[in-house]
This record gives sequence, C-alpha cells and structure tokens, in this order.
Amino acid sequence: MSRIKKTRKFAAVKRVIGQRDARLKKNQNKGEIEAKRKSQGGEVIREIPQVSSSLFFQYNTALIPPYNVLIDTNFLSHTVQNKLELLSTMMDCLYAKCIPIITSCVMAELEKLGQKYRIALRIARDERWERLQCSHKGVYADDCLVDRVQKHKIYIVATNDRDLKRRIRKIPGVPIMSVAKGKYVIERLPDAPEK
Repeated sequence: MSRIKKTRKFAAVKRVIGQRDARLKKNQNKGEIEAKRKSQGGEVIREIPQVSSSLFFQYNTALIPPYNVLIDTNFLSHTVQNKLELLSTMMDCLYAKCIPIITSCVMAELEKLGQKYRIALRIARDERWERLQCSHKGVYADDCLVDRVQKHKIYIVATNDRDLKRRIRKIPGVPIMSVAKGKYVIERLPDAPEK
C-alpha cells in the first residue's frame, strides 16, 4: 500500500507582530512625541543658502578678463614637470590676460615640502604674481582655496588635485584649470574656446 502524502497548511503559520506595529508600547510613545512636535511647531523652517547675484544659472557673469587665477601647490609642481611657462601658457589657454594669485597657505605648503619642490617655490616667489594674505589659522591650502572661492566667485582655480576638483565642482560658477597632455585645460568656463 502506498502512503498518503500530507500537504502543508499554509495559513497555519503563526503571525508575528512587526517592529513598526502601532500596538507596541515603544511605537505608541514615538507617535505621541511626534504629535506634540507637530502641534508645537506649525511651520518647518528651512534654510536656503544665499546665491551669488553674479550667477545666471551655472553661468558666472563676474568672470571677465583679466581673469584672477588662484594657483594650488600641485598645479605649480605639474607645471614644472611639464616644463611649461606659467603666464604665457595660461594666456594661451584662456585667450585673455590672466593674473596668477598665490595665497600665503600655498606658499607655506610649498616651503614645507622641501627640496623636491624648490623650483616650484622659486616660481611661486616671482614678483609678477599677486599675493593674498590668509587671515585664518592653519596652512591647509585646499580648505583655504575652497573657502575663498565660496565667498567670492571671481576666481578660476588652477589645480590638479582630484579631491580639490571634486570639492570645487560642487560650487556653481567656478571654473577649474589643470595641466593635461603638456598644456593647460579649462573646464566649466562658458566662454572658453573649444580645442
């Protein structure tokens, strides 16, 4: 004789109360707290950052020749590695007059790096470039450049640092210049010539 197969009863499984069930005491307490918050604070206050008046969507109308170019440490070192002339190569890239600006943080960072970057330091000490004194404490150049660009959107940032580029791309209307393939390239400048 054959044995009769027993079929499993699907509906006979015990029902378990979920973690978010309103019948649990901890969820009832949470519900009461949220109801109090809603009754006390009628409106939700949102803070919207002030947008620069020189921005027309992503287009920065404050960027006009002569361009102010904030120079980072590794941009100078890449310039030395590729044996490029700083000012003339910048003018070839932008087709306009440029004012290279070096902050005191970048100078301090170059001085800290020692003998390996002595040529970049010598280029940075040139009298033709404009100097900006930093009022903050510490000498981390990336934070200094990002802070300055957020306050005043009149600069082009010259850097080859990936992290700094990523941070600056989040700020609308700030172009980035970098060294690539033996020349300077610019990104996010609307009037830039296409090559």
